[in-house]
Amino acid sequence: MLELYQAEGCPHSADVREKLTDLGVSYVVHNPRRPGGDGEILNEWTHQAMIDLGGEDAIPFLVDTDREESLYESDEIVDYLEKYYG
Repeated sequence: MLELYQAEGCPHSADVREKLTDLGVSYVVHNPRRPGGDGEILNEWTHQAMIDLGGEDAIPFLVDTDREESLYESDEIVDYLEKYYG
């Protein structure tokens, strides 16, 4: 299962969502915080889960539970998706 920790207004998150859609891959979306400098947290539980899983408070963050991989940085995530799901 793919889980994407992201924010709706974040252009980097949008790049990852677009790639997932292009590939026709199902995924679960988590919105832990708003993008931007204030980093307003929308969901405390999801925010803490993201930090516990990856160790960073950064989006986008992709977790691939089937492959036991997790990645930050939209370019790396897109490359990963193309390699394993393209």
